[in-house]
This record gives sequence, structure tokens and C-alpha cells, in this order.
Amino acid sequence: MERTLIGKLGEHIGKTVSISGWVDVRRDQGKMVFFDFRDRSGLVQGVVLPGSPAMEIAKDIRNEYVIRVEGVVNKRPEKNAQADRQNGDIELEIKAIEILNPSDAMPFDISNDTSGIDESVRAEYRYIDLRSKRMQKNMKVRSEFIRRCREYLFSHDFTEIETPLLTESTPEGSRDFVVPSRLNPGKFYALPQSPQQYKQLLMTSGFERYFQIARAVRDEDLRADRGFEHTQIDIEMSFVTMEDVMAAVEDMVTTVVEAMGHTIKQKPFPRISYKDAMEKYGADKFDMRTDDDKLSGVLAYAWVVNFPFFEKTDEGGWTFTHNPFSMPIPEHIEWLLAGEHIGEILTTQYDLVCNGFESGGGSIRAHKPEILEAVYKVMGFSAEDLQERIGHMLKAFRYGTPPHGGIALGVERNIMNLTGETMLREVQAFPMTRGGQTAVMNAPKPLTDKQLKELGLKIDTK
Repeated sequence: MERTLIGKLGEHIGKTVSISGWVDVRRDQGKMVFFDFRDRSGLVQGVVLPGSPAMEIAKDIRNEYVIRVEGVVNKRPEKNAQADRQNGDIELEIKAIEILNPSDAMPFDISNDTSGIDESVRAEYRYIDLRSKRMQKNMKVRSEFIRRCREYLFSHDFTEIETPLLTESTPEGSRDFVVPSRLNPGKFYALPQSPQQYKQLLMTSGFERYFQIARAVRDEDLRADRGFEHTQIDIEMSFVTMEDVMAAVEDMVTTVVEAMGHTIKQKPFPRISYKDAMEKYGADKFDMRTDDDKLSGVLAYAWVVNFPFFEKTDEGGWTFTHNPFSMPIPEHIEWLLAGEHIGEILTTQYDLVCNGFESGGGSIRAHKPEILEAVYKVMGFSAEDLQERIGHMLKAFRYGTPPHGGIALGVERNIMNLTGETMLREVQAFPMTRGGQTAVMNAPKPLTDKQLKELGLKIDTK
């Protein structure tokens, strides 16, 4: 018999159906045994009546067994109906049960919120943690958000293009995770901190509107809202101004989150300069919600603009605040080219903040070699260093690269806002622990001697 999803059982009243899923709850009342069954579509109550051939096997079944059940979908008497519950007006009269796979006793209770359970235990049994109602919801919200963003971008003439995961170490602002090359002993790839250079090269390639659901990997200190790995909706557009990109992103975000049932505090999104944000909030990531807004799940978006391009290093030199590939604001381009008023130069960076989190960040990019050369000159790079680091970008910019700009929206940060979660790990399927240990699998761990030999590596134990 063909499987029927639990969420569709209301369409089959009076019919015999087959369902497959998990035992959510089992209640043995002696003469009758009640079950709550679940699958991806929802829950339904089933009952094994006295004399049923399924009674013997029903006595052996426990919570989280994977089962297949055949039964008749009956309408509940009106007095027993539960209007506030999915399938509360029907009940499955069980005729047969097949155990597809039994389950050991659960390491922790997944019928309630699991956020209070020890992090290492949740990580070890993440596949079980993900069965809980809250985690199922969070993963589905994440999937819906990405799907709706992707649909919006396709409808606005964007092309989805994947960029490499094995690439060159680049100056993105964080430490790289590096990968040794077996075919080139002593040389290394780097995992991408972002697709920054590749998406700019795609603008040189003439695609004009690119996006990617991109994985980004950064070896940085772990925090509640920051991990080694994250996903971003990466967008780049040609022949645009700062206003064009911000308007497009604001329209996409508004369209997507309102379609998902959320309320936005203020439209259009307020804009505040970096200077004013620091003076008013003491940070460039701030929360504009009232207490009532927070209780209501309101989303308070704002743009932060007019960031300083450069900041002083501990050694007294200069480094970029956000991205070395950005353009200064138009009125400060001459300052950059002349190497003057460095601390006063503002960049075309724009950050999207929401409810206290940085939800996205982007800029108009340098598309002429002399602009990029001037940025690196301010930071003290020699001509040789410049060629070693970004010579390929300077070369590309000499072949008709159009003006362009874009943004990266952090998926996890946005889902935290949509779900009310405050920890990154609550919106990722298999997050790392605060100590950098992978969920379920045992990494990082040592390589075998054979692997080290193949890679030409030796471990210094000092």
C-alpha cells in the first residue's frame, strides 16, 4: 500500500491507509494502547483496540521506534475532538504495525526544548537533537528563507554560479583554514573566507547579476553568533550605485520576511552613519526595538553607512576596516589616490543590521587597478607584495571590468532573527562546539603517519 503522509490523513476519512514514521509517544492503558506518530508533515494519534492483531507487537514498541502502520482513519466524536491540535478531529484505528527499526533509550528527552542540555552531549547526538520540535522548525525556517531569497533573485534576472572551495589565501581580514597539496608538496590551498574576488571576476566576465548560496570558512575566535563555518547569500551586481544595491537588497529582504509572516518595524529601513551609531548606541550593531517589539517578534532593520575606510594598526600603520576591495565614497577618491587624509576617508560600505546583529554587509567595489593599488599602498605593501597578493585582480581590471558592488547576507544571523534564537548553533544542522569540535564526528584529530608522509608534512611536538 502506498504511504500517506500524516499531514494528509484528514483527506482520507473512512479509508485504510499506510503511514511511516516515528513513535512520538506511547501510552499503554491495558486493554488499549495509544500512540502519537510523527513524520515530516505532522502528528496523529493512533489506537490499538482490544482484540486487534496489532496488540501483541504494540506492547513491545517504545518511543522513537521507526514503524510502518496500517489503519483506518476515523472521525473522532465531537466531544473528543481537539480543535487546537493538528489532526485533532481524527484518529487512526491501527490494524497492523511493522517495526522498521527499533531504538535504544534516548540519551536525552527530545519532547521538550533541548537548549538547556549540555552542549557536548547535544553535539555527540546531534541527529537526535534535530528531531526535537524546535530544531525541526529552525531548519525548516532556514530552508524557506533560502528558497524565497533564491526565487526572488531568479525573478530579478540573477544567475546562480558556484565558486571554488579550494583557492588562494586572500586578505579578507581573518585567518585562513589551509589545505596541504599532495601534488605540490610544501604548498597550500586556502578555504574561502568569502567568494569576494571570484564574484568580482564574474563581473569582469560580463554576468552582471550573480548570486550564490556560499559557504565561508574563517579561522577566528568562536562566539555565540560566530563560528568557523557559515553560509551567506552572496550577491554582486554591475553598473550599480550604492543606492541601487541597498534598494535591491531591502526589497528582497522585505519581500521574503513578510511572506514568512514577520513584521518589519520601519520601512524604508532607517539609515544611520557609523559615527552617529557609535555616538548613540556605542556600537555599529544595535537593536532599535522596544520591549513590546521584542515580545511581538518585530524585525527592526537599519542600514549603517559612511564607515571609515582605514583604521590604525597596533604598529602605527593603516589597515582596512571592512574590505580592501571597496571604493571610497566619490568625494574621497582623490584623497586615496594622493595618499592624503587617510583617517578621514570614508568607504562605500553598507551594513544591514537587525535586532542587534549584523545581518549583511557589502560595498561598491574598486574596479580600476589604480584604486586597488592605492589601497594597498596606504597599507604599506610594496609593488612586489601587491603582485603576489592581488596581481590577478589588477590584471583583470585592465580588461574592461564594469563598476560593480554587492553584499553578503549571513544566513545564520538572519535565521537567528527570524526564530528568536541567540546562538548560532541553534540554526545550523551540525555546528561546532565552543571548543571547535565537530558535531557527531571526531574532528579535529591527528592524521595517520601515512597521510602525513603523502602530504610531505611533519608535526612539531615542541
